[in-house]
Amino acid sequence: MIKKSELQILLQKLAEPKYPKPSLEQYTITGNLAAEILNLAYLHGDIKDKVVFDFGCGSGRLAIGAALLGAKLVVGVDIDKNVIKVAKENLKRHEIYSSKKLPVFFVICDIRNWFSKANTILQNPPFGVKTRHADRIFIEAALRCGKRIYTLHRNGRKKTRTFLKNFIESFNARVEKILKYEFILPHTFKFHKKPRIKYFVDLYVVKKLNNL
Repeated sequence: MIKKSELQILLQKLAEPKYPKPSLEQYTITGNLAAEILNLAYLHGDIKDKVVFDFGCGSGRLAIGAALLGAKLVVGVDIDKNVIKVAKENLKRHEIYSSKKLPVFFVICDIRNWFSKANTILQNPPFGVKTRHADRIFIEAALRCGKRIYTLHRNGRKKTRTFLKNFIESFNARVEKILKYEFILPHTFKFHKKPRIKYFVDLYVVKKLNNL
């Protein structure tokens, strides 16, 4: 298994979209945070030899990282053709560098139209700031397609956490953990006034229960 520290370095070197769209809340996850989430999923047995989907994959850090940790098949899904292009370029550059083919495919698709099944879903969805309930669309898609879900959301008050937990569990699922992480965001959009923004996010670790 590749070490977490090595994974962090590899993922941080991947290119990011040059012109992210604020309407889609395209905030790229850092290599450090991506490695933390991937390592957690790996230790839970949800990566190695599994089919993994990365919804809202952006530049492909979670998808490529899952493949590096031994996933059987990884599919990154995003609605934006420009970020899919970046993700494919990242994959190609890594394969040339490592001389190793990775089982990763990137697909342009609205996740509301995605119905294939996977063992594990990884996602860093929009937080619903620009488009109301955008995060719920991703939760619904993840619960429709996956058995184990690792989904990031803006860290909220107890009321917000309770709402999201209840929303998730209304789909016959159980929230096993809620873990708090730092999300470091460099100056990305024109309306950002600082060179770097730091805020907190919650990672919901979810298990889809068997249908009754």
